[in-house]
Amino acid sequence: MAGWNSTDIPDQTGRTAVITGANTGLGYETARALASHGAHVVLAVRNLDKGKAAADLIVRRYPGADVSVQELDLTSLQSIRAAADELHTRHDRIDLLINNAGVMMTPKQTTQDGFELQFGTNHLGHFALTGLLMDRLLAAPGSRVVTVSSNGHRFGSINFDDLQSERSYSRAGAYGQAKLANLLFTYELQKRLAGTDTIATAAHPGSSATELGRNLPRVVEWGFGLTVQDAEMGALPTLRAATDPTVRGGQYYGPGGFLQMRGYPKLVSSNKRSHDTAVQQRLWQVSEDLTGVVFPVG
Repeated sequence: MAGWNSTDIPDQTGRTAVITGANTGLGYETARALASHGAHVVLAVRNLDKGKAAADLIVRRYPGADVSVQELDLTSLQSIRAAADELHTRHDRIDLLINNAGVMMTPKQTTQDGFELQFGTNHLGHFALTGLLMDRLLAAPGSRVVTVSSNGHRFGSINFDDLQSERSYSRAGAYGQAKLANLLFTYELQKRLAGTDTIATAAHPGSSATELGRNLPRVVEWGFGLTVQDAEMGALPTLRAATDPTVRGGQYYGPGGFLQMRGYPKLVSSNKRSHDTAVQQRLWQVSEDLTGVVFPVG
């Protein structure tokens, strides 16, 4: 029996999906698949020209596809708030928020608000965006927040004493911390959504050929090359977490092959650290303090 794939996506007509980082790679493949099944897809991107080019490509491939572009820079809280305001104006409800955009193993840098780049972009930016759009998600029956993590969460830990890597910086360590934060956020959000018709899920793409790996050390890039799959396959765990009717809140999906590096998506497990409830709650409070965004749930 073949594994779950894009042909298993239910009809998405009448549903609105906001996808961050949707102009290329996993985000583009996610947007393309949802648009081809009838969703109105919003490409939330930093570069408007690239976003418009991606939207045009989807429409050319699927005439009649409903695709729009929203400027969003996850390294800027000001940009995140502006994007959320525009999305509020255009949409009374949002059925899917897919927190896909990210950076990986970058040289030491900071966001416009002074956060370490990987933690600030991958976690804090999406935390703020989700909180600011939560009322629109709660207005949509059966809505979902899907946050894209990584196998990299397995070597991550949350260093509350040096959250912004000001004392010492490791590309891999900062990436692992950010990807672990994605899961801690998902699990805590799901608890806070109890009693609502909205759920939080997570996914990871395994080893996928995208621009995200451009900062990988050469030896690591070579190792990934032995197991890499294309972005279309890499997007399937996100698509399943977003659309499969059997998915439940707090679940995590990834490739079903060797070491979760490639293959069709299935329900997978995350490490013990990601299920530490005390860390989940502390990270949530720190994230609210840093971003100034307070969720209207929980």
